[in-house]
Amino acid sequence: MANHPVDVHVGSRLRMRRTLLGLSQQKLGERLSLTFQQIQKYERGANRIGASRLFELSRILDVKPAYFFEEMPEAGTNAVAGLGEPPDEFEHDFLGKRETLELVRAYYKIDNLEIRKRLFDVIKALAAEEGEARDPDGGAD
Repeated sequence: MANHPVDVHVGSRLRMRRTLLGLSQQKLGERLSLTFQQIQKYERGANRIGASRLFELSRILDVKPAYFFEEMPEAGTNAVAGLGEPPDEFEHDFLGKRETLELVRAYYKIDNLEIRKRLFDVIKALAAEEGEARDPDGGAD
C-alpha cells in the first residue's frame, strides 16, 4: 500500500526543518526517546505521526504544529476531504530534497545581507533566463 500523501508531506516538512536546524535523525530520536529508524519512517511518510508526537516535534523544532501542513499540494487535501483518492504517485515537492536544504542552509550562513540579496537576485535572474530558454514564446500558441 502506498504512503498517504499527507503523511509524505508532513514527513518531508519534518526532514526539512530537522536538516535546517542541523539535527541528525539520531539526535532528534534521542530527544523523543525513539530510534533514528523511526525518524526515518516518519520522514518518508511510511509511519503516520500522531497528534501528541507532532506536538512534541513542533516544540523541539521550534515551529507551530501547523508548519507541518503548510504548502501541502491540493492532491493531499482533496484526499483528506474525501473529494478524491490519493494519487498513485504523489509529486514530491523540491523542499524535501537534500540539495535544496543544503542550499538554504548555506544561503543563511552568509551574514552580509547585501551579499545575500545580490546572490538571491542572481539566482532569480538565472532561473528566469532558464525558463525563457525552455519556452521562448512565453507559452503563446
